[in-house]
Amino acid sequence: MKIKVENTEYEIIKDYRDAFDKEEFLNRYTDYFEGYDYIVGDYAYSKLRLKGFYNDKNPKSNNINKYSLLDKYIEENCAYGCKYFIAKKL
Repeated sequence: MKIKVENTEYEIIKDYRDAFDKEEFLNRYTDYFEGYDYIVGDYAYSKLRLKGFYNDKNPKSNNINKYSLLDKYIEENCAYGCKYFIAKKL
């Protein structure tokens, strides 16, 4: 699935447990996320949280926003078994 937000297009590359809700994503999205290569959305206490990640080769990437460490982020910062999605910037 693809979605266009402002002037940026994303592809939903993972939708674990049907987490992606277009309307809710559009309501939470801000231009802050435009610089990131990926946006991860997860639910905590029934509220959508968004976090940006960079490709590992991106000079802006570090240990808290490197895409290769996404599984660690989900394990350590998200509720066990929570629903989440990954949007990749095209």
